[in-house]
Amino acid sequence: MTEKRQITGEKIAENIRMDEYSYPLPEERIAKYPLKKRDNSKLLVYKNGEISHDDFGNLVDYLNSGSLLVFNDTKVIQARLEFRKDTGARIEIFCLEPKTPADYMLTFQATGSVTWRCIVGNLSKWKGQTLCRTITTERSEFNLFAERIGEEEGEQIVKFSWNNIEISFGEILETTGLTPIPPYLNRNSEEIDKRRYQTIYSKWKGSVAAPTAGFHFTDEVLKDLDRKKITRAQVTLHIGTGTFKPVKSHTARGHKMHTERFFIRKPDLLRLAENKQIIPVGTTSLRTLESLYWLARKIKQNPEINPDNLTINQWEPYQQDVSLSRNEIVETLLEFMDKNGKTKIEASTEIMIIPGYKFRMTDGLITNYHQPHSTLLLLIAAFVGEDWKKIYQYSLENNFRFLSYGDSSLLLPD
Repeated sequence: MTEKRQITGEKIAENIRMDEYSYPLPEERIAKYPLKKRDNSKLLVYKNGEISHDDFGNLVDYLNSGSLLVFNDTKVIQARLEFRKDTGARIEIFCLEPKTPADYMLTFQATGSVTWRCIVGNLSKWKGQTLCRTITTERSEFNLFAERIGEEEGEQIVKFSWNNIEISFGEILETTGLTPIPPYLNRNSEEIDKRRYQTIYSKWKGSVAAPTAGFHFTDEVLKDLDRKKITRAQVTLHIGTGTFKPVKSHTARGHKMHTERFFIRKPDLLRLAENKQIIPVGTTSLRTLESLYWLARKIKQNPEINPDNLTINQWEPYQQDVSLSRNEIVETLLEFMDKNGKTKIEASTEIMIIPGYKFRMTDGLITNYHQPHSTLLLLIAAFVGEDWKKIYQYSLENNFRFLSYGDSSLLLPD
């Protein structure tokens, strides 16, 4: 029975041809730098099939009192470290995910050595010798070493070590690392990116790409939300480089979705149970919310599941036809947390949201504009249907700025 359902789920993706999820995006429409003021960006408003636009600073005018906005409070790390060989060859190490210690907080606090999964630029020039870089900070001068110790799934396993136990790896990244801006910006990272390729509410270090829908929020916009009694909840999903990976296969079925870690704490989980319009800020917040639904379903099926190994697989949501209320979802997760002595739900998700997906935890969406042939564009098409073409055409015709540093949209389907 399980096998039959899996085939059915994948057949949905098999019928989604990627050449139908593209649009012309001239290079000049890609925003290469952020605007001077975050909330001066444009805001497209899609509501009940109708399209208009305004300034993002007026977002509150289009939201109902009592709505709940869900923010991803992940923080982008300065994930790119540059080394030079004795020959002068430049080696760039892009830190993707901690391996030892595997916990983000522990790895940033570590002193002495850590091991990370990495992408290495100019890999062919790194023949195996240990790289060394001298780092000077206000506190001291020390050497940082990088050693390749293995390879997993095309990624390099790199051991970093340093000869100053008073310095943590988090401090090394903050003082020495470069901002991992998206490759489609076609420029080197600059000082402005360290501040602006980050939301003002970022908190938990771990992302190598930003939740860009949150870039437009300012203290003024957040105060406007409070005045209108629009409440807020936080989730954390650490974003990997897979978010930029285009779908190269002919159909959606051929794409292997990337895995990302997420967590939500008890107070924020409780807010989801209230009878409100839930609007995630960004596709990563949406991905977390929808994953929570399927996670609760999995726990209901198997209450003894290991709380330290919770995963939602790529096609799992398409294998089941279930209907649980938001209250049931929250109650299930809270009971599971209490039973296992947890203060937060933490899990991994590979969920790939494509046309045909039924949204369970999402009533609206605040999001930027996404690349052609991307999984994020498939998600938008799943959320608003064929009107995604009308939305993107309107935005191109009205001089909207696209991608990470670009403009925003508020999507409120029927």
